[in-house]
Amino acid sequence: MSLPLLVALGLCAVLVFWVIGAYNRLVAMRNNIADAWAKVQEALDQRGAAVEPLVAALREPMAAEQDALDTWLLAHAQAAKAASAMAAQPLTQAHAQDWVAAEGVLAAAVSRVLALLEQQAELRLRDPVASLTATWRDGQARLPFARQVFNHAALAYNEATAVFPTPLVARSFGLSRAGLI
Repeated sequence: MSLPLLVALGLCAVLVFWVIGAYNRLVAMRNNIADAWAKVQEALDQRGAAVEPLVAALREPMAAEQDALDTWLLAHAQAAKAASAMAAQPLTQAHAQDWVAAEGVLAAAVSRVLALLEQQAELRLRDPVASLTATWRDGQARLPFARQVFNHAALAYNEATAVFPTPLVARSFGLSRAGLI
């Protein structure tokens, strides 16, 4: 074998190993994003477990505010649907945007109900309402930290896919940028 052939084979081997390494790194970073979404999902599940029982507990005492309660349930259902889409494909930017929009609608609906609840101190302090409200708020308090972990993982992945020559590998294997939440 001639020297130029050996050099060419060596360069090809280095290139193949580099492509494999870059692909494995991107896949590991994608998996980190999925793991980070699992933390977001845990906070959403905790928060979501309180919604229907809390609304049911508030139906009778807040009979004049049925629209606000129904709006909360509808917004929660939309946010849960968007979260399910994110769980299925956590890297899809459109799913991330849909979830963020649904969370904004949910935040508006919840703030209205909680403001109405604040005006009724005796109802707010009753046992089922107080414990369910605390469960909601605990899940809500965990959410920003989980979102920060997700966004950190997504930004690291997006930076890795932007540095040349890794975008060539990402495009070759159909790996797109991740959305931020």
